Amino acid sequence: MTGPRNALSLTLSDHPDLPSAVYQALYRITGRSTVEMRNAVREGAPVYTAALFGTDHLQVVPRLEKAADFLDEIGLPFVVHEWIDGEADLVTRETMRRVLEATVDPAD
Repeated sequence: MTGPRNALSLTLSDHPDLPSAVYQALYRITGRSTVEMRNAVREGAPVYTAALFGTDHLQVVPRLEKAADFLDEIGLPFVVHEWIDGEADLVTRETMRRVLEATVDPAD
């Protein structure tokens, strides 16, 4: 499966039938449409992907962190993938945090 060049993504661990309120909350966090997220859950695809090092990096990283926190809060199990050159590897939340910290611009 080919994916984004350099990114982190969140994928639900199973394919739950989620209530609309969950999709609406994720929409408010991520900006991704509820229809896209519902399809992603059914297909086992990421519900949110944050491209690293891009022009919108400063907008997508906080969304990724907030989405992960929200999923934790409501008890939905998920996995994190790190995408490097289009290939995905399963990583821990701690690795996700380290990657995000490493991508912060030191000038900020």
